[in-house]
Amino acid sequence: MTKRTLRHALALAFALAAGSAHAADLVVIVSARAPVTALRADQVADIFLSEVNRFPDGSEAIAVDQNIGSSQRDEFYDRVAHRSPALMKAYWTKMIFTGRAQPPREVAGSAAVRKLVAENPGMIGYIERSALDPTVRPVLMVR
Repeated sequence: MTKRTLRHALALAFALAAGSAHAADLVVIVSARAPVTALRADQVADIFLSEVNRFPDGSEAIAVDQNIGSSQRDEFYDRVAHRSPALMKAYWTKMIFTGRAQPPREVAGSAAVRKLVAENPGMIGYIERSALDPTVRPVLMVR
C-alpha cells in the first residue's frame, strides 16, 4: 500500500468512525412524568409523521421537531424515518395540501426541546444525548 493510499484509507476510517459516533448522539425523549418508558423506532416515526397521535399506552403524543435545516433534525429523520430533508419536505407538502396532517411544532435546539417536553407529559422530541437531564426520560437511542 502506498503512502497516498494509506492516507486515504485512514481518512475514510476516521470519517466513518466520526459518523458512527455522531449517529449515537441523539436520543428521543419524553417528560420524566410521562408513562412511556421505551419506544421502537417505527413507533417514533409514526408519531413524528402524524400517522398516529397516541403512545402505545393510549395517552396523547405530540411531536416536537427541531428547526428545518438543523443537523439534528436531518439525522433524526434519516435514521428513524429513513427520509432525507427533500423527502420530508415533499411528505409534509402532500399531508398539508390534502388536509391529512400538520407538521410537528418546531423549536430551536436541544435545550428548547428538552424544556418544552419536560413541561408537557404528552410531548415527545429528540435532543443531543449531552443535553439529557432528570426532567426528561430517554425512550430511544437514535442509531
